[in-house]
Amino acid sequence: MMKSKPDEEDYWNSSKFKAFTFDDEDDEFSRLKESKRAVNSIRGLADEDEDEDDVEKVSWSGEPVGSISWSVRETAASNQRTDREPAFPKINTDTQTISKSHSGYSLSSLFKGKTKGGNFQPFTDCESNTLSDSSVRLYAPELRKPKSEYKDYVSDWSPEETVHRMQQGKTVSLEKFRSLQDKLFLLDFAVSAHDGNVITAILIYLKRTLSKEVLFRELESRQTALRHFIHYLSETRDQKLLLELLRTLGRMEDMVLLQYKEHLSITDENKRRDFLKRCLSLAFSPEDSGHVQDHFTLLERQIIIEAADGQAERGGKMEIFQKFPRRASILNMPLITTLYYCCFYHYNEPEGTYSSPLNIRHTFRVRAAVFTHRTRERIECENVSNVSNISEKQYFVTALAARAKLKAWSDVDALFTCRNWLGFTKKKSPLSFHRVVDILQKNSAPAQVLQEYVGLVDDADTRTCLAQKLKCHDIVINTYRDLKDRQLLLGYRGKVEKGSAEERKINELLDNPQIRWKN
Repeated sequence: MMKSKPDEEDYWNSSKFKAFTFDDEDDEFSRLKESKRAVNSIRGLADEDEDEDDVEKVSWSGEPVGSISWSVRETAASNQRTDREPAFPKINTDTQTISKSHSGYSLSSLFKGKTKGGNFQPFTDCESNTLSDSSVRLYAPELRKPKSEYKDYVSDWSPEETVHRMQQGKTVSLEKFRSLQDKLFLLDFAVSAHDGNVITAILIYLKRTLSKEVLFRELESRQTALRHFIHYLSETRDQKLLLELLRTLGRMEDMVLLQYKEHLSITDENKRRDFLKRCLSLAFSPEDSGHVQDHFTLLERQIIIEAADGQAERGGKMEIFQKFPRRASILNMPLITTLYYCCFYHYNEPEGTYSSPLNIRHTFRVRAAVFTHRTRERIECENVSNVSNISEKQYFVTALAARAKLKAWSDVDALFTCRNWLGFTKKKSPLSFHRVVDILQKNSAPAQVLQEYVGLVDDADTRTCLAQKLKCHDIVINTYRDLKDRQLLLGYRGKVEKGSAEERKINELLDNPQIRWKN
């Protein structure tokens, strides 16, 4: 509720709180002068070794002590705290001594130039260490800034000193280096320091302050900095600037490979296929050109197989998809994975179909040209790394693993069977039979199948070890018989079951007078 004008006058005349008027300007000004004197007297409490210019006193409100606005508000507030608790923490001073962070005077009294008991007396070294009789002691905090903060931005550091400070993790400003010569000095000193982080930081500054033409020209003669810059652009995916840099440097082969790698960011398989088709016209080297051609051919074939198999699986037309549902899409898979997939689901299809394993083997045979290590290193793509590398051995191992997984032992046997020109059949394998046994065992092949291939292992010691591990007793017995080692045969007789067919066979061999034993 608003008071009338007479009521307001009565309130201000009767209250101990006084309204602010411009008539008190002279009195207020004198109070401010006294406040400044009080502030100057506080400096005696600070460290004598500290420079006064480097110390800034701050009040609890965050404003510098001694500012005009702070002093006016503090002086006015002191008139209102006469009957209240002090605004600062109390300290018990029965036997305390004076410290640098504790004062025996209230702030309001200090800035009025007086103590609670009389006139203000500054502290001196000759005064007693005991405090006055005041029951309440107040203190004002001091917040100091490190000297380094005042010097890091104003000192005139040379390019070499700036690089050294950057290595130490100190804050520096590169903006003062405006001339091209100074900027290049910065870069050269950073390269000499062998600090990749500093080199990259300076390159970022040069990228922002130099034109592309000047930057590319200077980097061409600084190969270490150039490699860092290319890596930085690759990491930040600045494809446009990186392509311009490679084009300026005349590195066309790297430029087209960089364009080719853009397919990794394309998720839609049809768009990726179309992109690879456009890449066929780029200026690749002969080796890389064949590699990209195989990549396009493989993806195009995968799209056709995926569409046909997806429809067959949904329609229930192929029984194998019902027994062994597909776990993942074949799209963008490596060539070996695609071959395994086709050996698993399409093994007996005629060679004329895209999904036939024989068709894939014929299409992606090992090329006569040998790809260099540098070519493989530059094309960092999993699904292309083995596109042109299907050898007979790889085809054999992939088909064996797929058919063994399906327990198709007749197909496994057909892989090893070959006929000579006389019409005789023989077991032959581009893979060692020891490795064949491992694959069959992992796929839970029956004992009869395992025994047949354990017997084909060439080395006698390896053969007997495998046979004992897989409990193929006949193979162990026959091996010891061929070695004519009576002692080994006697020792193995204790490992077979008594009364078994294996024990009877060993006894017959031991009693056979026609065998000439070595021991």
